[in-house]
Amino acid sequence: MAKQSASKSTFTAATLEFMRELVQNNNRDWFQENRSRYDAAKAELVGVTERVLAELSPFEPLANTSPKDCIFRINRDIRFSKDKAPYKSNLAFAIGPGGRHSGRIDYYVHIQPDNQSFLGAGMWQPTPANLAKFRQEVDYNAQELKDIIEAPEFKAYFPEAHGETLKVMPKGYSADHPEIELLRRKELFFMHRYTDKDVLKPNFVDEIVKGCRIIKPYCDLLNYLFYDEKEESITL
Repeated sequence: MAKQSASKSTFTAATLEFMRELVQNNNRDWFQENRSRYDAAKAELVGVTERVLAELSPFEPLANTSPKDCIFRINRDIRFSKDKAPYKSNLAFAIGPGGRHSGRIDYYVHIQPDNQSFLGAGMWQPTPANLAKFRQEVDYNAQELKDIIEAPEFKAYFPEAHGETLKVMPKGYSADHPEIELLRRKELFFMHRYTDKDVLKPNFVDEIVKGCRIIKPYCDLLNYLFYDEKEESITL
């Protein structure tokens, strides 16, 4: 029984192989013919998500959040896309209060074969209001943010910032501002990439949780800037 339970919270090579073949056969007929393989892959995804939720619960407010709240559908929304492939090439889940629709900065886990898996979090496609709050914080108090994202442990696990950057300074800020690089960011998202070997290791969930712990202070800062101050002002 213990062995069976452990297998439910890990990924197997069969799941990565299914996803790899899906890319080459992205059509409904093939998918239905291989439905049992997808069901097995999804069961592994549910098991991994469930264990990540359990491991994060001591330091994240995740009460009443279930795997189904966190897991993204494999079906693509093709209504407004030129690409009519019906299925995604990845399995994914997002961990936040209530799941993937928490409306807050959360932890995103992306599973894709050929070494394309990653854990990601941070500022991605922010609203104009939230981007303005971010820049105001950088202008007034950049050190708190820099202490987080320039810490040795953070830099070792999340070595590169991703996302769009302005070519010029945003309106209202001087070109000689000491934090010019941060102020030009339109997005500030960090990823830790995992190889296929990493994904298949028995301790893969532990590795995800490790990454979440490292990036949590950054997520907490963004959530405070974007949401918590607003919520407190309403309460008052």
